[in-house]
Amino acid sequence: MDKHYLHTHMNLDKMKRGAARTGLFALAGGTLLAVLSFGILQSGDDNKDQLVMRVVNDVLAGAHYHPKNIDDQLSAEVFTTFIDQIDAGKRFFTEGDIDLLSQYKTQLDDQFSTGNSAFFDESYSIMKSRFEQAESYYKELLAEPFDFTVDEDFESDPDKMSWTDEEGLKNRWRQQLKFRVLGRIYSDMENADEENPFNFEESEARARESELEVHNEWFKNLNDMERVEWFGTYMNAFTLQFDPHTQYYPPRQQENFEIQMTGQLEGIGAQLSPRGEYVTVASIVTGSASWRQGDLEEGDKIMKVAQEGEEAIDVVGMSLNRVVDMIRGPKGTVVTLTVKKKDGTTMEISIERDIVELEATFARSVVLGDEHKMGYIRLPKFYVDFFDDQNRNCSEDVRIEIEKLKSEGVEGIIFDMRNNGGGSLQEAIDIVGLFIDRGPVVQVKNPRNETVTYSDRVSGTAYDGPLVVMVNESSASASEIVAAAIQDYGRGVVVGSSSTHGKGTVQNVYDIGRVLGARFDDQGPFGAIKITTQKFYRINGETTQLQGVHPDVVLPHSYMSIDWGEKEYETALEVDEIPATNYSRSPQYSESTWARVQASAQARIDTSSKYNRIIEYASWLADQQEETAFSLNWDTYRASEQARDEEAQQWKRLTRVNDSLSIHPLPSHLTLFESDTAKEEEYSRWYRNLSHDLYLREATYIMQDLR
Repeated sequence: MDKHYLHTHMNLDKMKRGAARTGLFALAGGTLLAVLSFGILQSGDDNKDQLVMRVVNDVLAGAHYHPKNIDDQLSAEVFTTFIDQIDAGKRFFTEGDIDLLSQYKTQLDDQFSTGNSAFFDESYSIMKSRFEQAESYYKELLAEPFDFTVDEDFESDPDKMSWTDEEGLKNRWRQQLKFRVLGRIYSDMENADEENPFNFEESEARARESELEVHNEWFKNLNDMERVEWFGTYMNAFTLQFDPHTQYYPPRQQENFEIQMTGQLEGIGAQLSPRGEYVTVASIVTGSASWRQGDLEEGDKIMKVAQEGEEAIDVVGMSLNRVVDMIRGPKGTVVTLTVKKKDGTTMEISIERDIVELEATFARSVVLGDEHKMGYIRLPKFYVDFFDDQNRNCSEDVRIEIEKLKSEGVEGIIFDMRNNGGGSLQEAIDIVGLFIDRGPVVQVKNPRNETVTYSDRVSGTAYDGPLVVMVNESSASASEIVAAAIQDYGRGVVVGSSSTHGKGTVQNVYDIGRVLGARFDDQGPFGAIKITTQKFYRINGETTQLQGVHPDVVLPHSYMSIDWGEKEYETALEVDEIPATNYSRSPQYSESTWARVQASAQARIDTSSKYNRIIEYASWLADQQEETAFSLNWDTYRASEQARDEEAQQWKRLTRVNDSLSIHPLPSHLTLFESDTAKEEEYSRWYRNLSHDLYLREATYIMQDLR
């Protein structure tokens, strides 16, 4: 079976050491990917930094889907990116430091090509010195109370700041610390009660003490970071210029890569990433404890972590590894996260740790409605097991669910791929094949502009009746391919947010030690590089990259007024087109039916108070993101935060409807419940959520219109 992934392809390359020694490495199937230029090197010729730089350089130039010229312009972009990555808040480097380092601004391309690390070495030396200086700043500033009667503002957006001298740097630290202490005082005031009355002076003292502890921990982590990790940051300043999904992993990150992924599965099931001083939720693992609990969301900033029965520990400024270690724990124990939401509010979320129940990641279905029954299938991911033919794959599971629903006499099927981040390409093709009678599904292009069309070659369909496909802004990769194919064939109505995620690329991960060969083993480990190697296109020639799939019926959603998905990345690959492949479009419905369905849906949206509220919230959320300056006067700050909190309360439960949709479990579910009460509870919670789902309600209305 072809092992292509539409989402990030994390399969380490399978090449033999002998092939590596020749300087060649390839994708599965023998396709030549690059010819590396250092085959004549001998062990000991270069140090590790130089070897890594030369390999990364050659891989980017020779293997990337859309290589760039490594020239003075790219050098300047790398310079800016690297400085931003190591001092995003402009609180370490002075204006003089930047001026000194700027002499290298157009030399980084030449140093990269030759394995010269002079710029990194000087940056690293200055950085270590500035860390020591900043450490003295915060200890001095937190030793005395702040004056909260002064009218001054703190600017939180580094893009609106300029580089400054040492005096300005210290003042920037003063304002940052003062702002953080203010937040703690406000939190104390909000949590005060008769037994624990609020006292400003006592709260201020506790807040400074807590900030001191947090910063001591943060700087300990900074000082503990090895040089090779900072060097990895430098390498990624280069890789990021090519696209947001190409990345160098230093040895420690490479070793922990899978451990972190599976470790999350054994904890709460949230994939985390560092963003500035915060560890942020990058995604929620489908079927995990976090996914089932439901409150933790992508983009949440983790502020505190509390073990069951213990006091919460502030984790702002802590390293990713430390926060992950605190969140992990044995199955059955509870961890409580205090998170900052996108709208600026805070929430405490208690999650019982668990091992991901694979059953929750599998396709499942129910019957909706009473008089006119509809089938509903939820597909959380495009799963497959390449190594065991006896294990489940999603296309076969969806086919089985279709047969169950047909036996219940449903008059239409709603296929839900919301928040489905992708997976196996072959499974995406096979799922499209359940709804069409043979034909092309997706086109794939490699760096040499060679295009291959992947098709469903199985005659017949599993289901040919009315079909509604649900997507949202987090439907990515394989989900986008399926939605696009359904749309291109006119097979069903695609409904969802204004566009899907927009990730139309595939990555492969290569072990640099294997690329270099055995003669360099004594200098390893070297880490690995993940690189974008292919791009995917619809059968009509359009790409899902960046622009995603635009639904036939667009539903308002919370993030409609801000950039989301691939659009957030400045270096995302561009939108382009290729010729359409040969396919026969045979719409299931006439143009008049299509127009009637869309007009009816739009009329419901326009007259719905729920959707109007979502539109208002999206606008409010976008405005909140523009507010980056905060008062450091206690009275002004308190009034502003209270107003913000009161305003945020009105936006709760926006996507839930009060009247419930009729849900009928399948006979197979009822049989399962007889022997597994835990499953009955899990499914019952799922049924309740479905019954109050605003977007699913609209999908049922569209299905009724189709009939």
